[in-house]
Amino acid sequence: MASRSLSRLALAATGVLLTTLLGGTATAQAADSPVFWRVPATAAQAQALTAAGFDVEEGDAGTVNVVGGQAVAAKLRALGYRPSYFDTVYKELPARTNSLAADTFYGGYRTVTAQENHLAQVASAHPDLATKYTIGQSWKKTKGQGGHDIQAICLTKKQAGDCTLSTTSPKPKFFLMSQIHARELSTGELAWRWIDYLADGYATDATAKSILDTIEVWVVPIANPDGVDIVASGGNSPKLQRKNANNSRGGCSGTNIGVDLNRNSTFKWGGDSNAACSETYQGVSAGSEPEVQALEKLARAIFPDQRGTGNNDPAPSTAKGTMITLHSYGNDIIIPWGFTQSTSPNDAQYRKLGAKYSASNGYLVGTNEETVGYDTSGTTDDFTYGELGVASVTFEVGGSSGTCGGFLPKYTCVDSTFWPKNKGALVTAAKAAAAPYQQ
Repeated sequence: MASRSLSRLALAATGVLLTTLLGGTATAQAADSPVFWRVPATAAQAQALTAAGFDVEEGDAGTVNVVGGQAVAAKLRALGYRPSYFDTVYKELPARTNSLAADTFYGGYRTVTAQENHLAQVASAHPDLATKYTIGQSWKKTKGQGGHDIQAICLTKKQAGDCTLSTTSPKPKFFLMSQIHARELSTGELAWRWIDYLADGYATDATAKSILDTIEVWVVPIANPDGVDIVASGGNSPKLQRKNANNSRGGCSGTNIGVDLNRNSTFKWGGDSNAACSETYQGVSAGSEPEVQALEKLARAIFPDQRGTGNNDPAPSTAKGTMITLHSYGNDIIIPWGFTQSTSPNDAQYRKLGAKYSASNGYLVGTNEETVGYDTSGTTDDFTYGELGVASVTFEVGGSSGTCGGFLPKYTCVDSTFWPKNKGALVTAAKAAAAPYQQ
């Protein structure tokens, strides 16, 4: 009874806090506004909660965070769990929110349209450095329901054969991808800053010049544009859409629609949820979603196959190419494998490379078991490493709580915290592309 009373008090306080943070707009919706609930749970219980349709996220040892409002907390208690309020989802907005630039939301985060315009502007302003590609289409666009092209940009000081969608082009490659989970807002902003750092900095920054003189840098800043549209449609209360916009199965509604694109890749697909409304729904088959097809087609077009087919076949020490997929949250650098608790055959090399990344951002380096605490099948980094031998990792950007924590950190955290911490790690990844397993 005591824990229930404390939870009710915490929820009431949360409603007041949300009302303050959102300038009074939360009053009517406070009871149902999503928060992070801390739930003591074993790994098996976390998997069971996920299978039951709860939005389960990383917590501390022996706990998970479950996203939802009062109704979610009540469901957890009915199942015998003891949720306690942990943190807000929505963070503080700037005082002059209405004066934000067009095509931004929630304090300054860019919409898909802004990201698309940015790639076009960079390619136009730097024709000697930048090439923009359309690599596929979003689910909605394939259905004639609006949607977007999936866009990538290649950055290098162009010489013959550079940025030509070739596995034999002369320069090694670093591939950065973000916002495959739409609500993980900081990741698309980091991709934006990385692009500008290289393109705008080439003329004046020795490190940017060195990278583009010797490396092809590929970036997909918005891997899930339909999902990001849904998130941005909430304005100053972004919708918590994680998956794509595929609403063809399960009779799901709201932000429960869609397929988790980071469970849909063709390498070791099939170990996650078959429940269409689950946040980790893996889709009807491996690579069923057009966004995943586009990402895998791009990876196969720029990276040669450098690894054998067995789980224990290592990528050779001569293998080239690095890849980082940006997610939030957790302050983690997650190394393969995701689909199993067994370590990869390049585990020692991954830990050395991860330590170099961590020297910049201070994140914890480890496998899924050592970081988030659960397995993930059909992921993008397992695909690029497992199929192609590319040195691939996941960055979980930001902490689990506070102004700069969670999926929706305050926009100013991008420049105050996330970019300064991760700029050096991205530089390291680019420089390592020529010989990532020899670091």
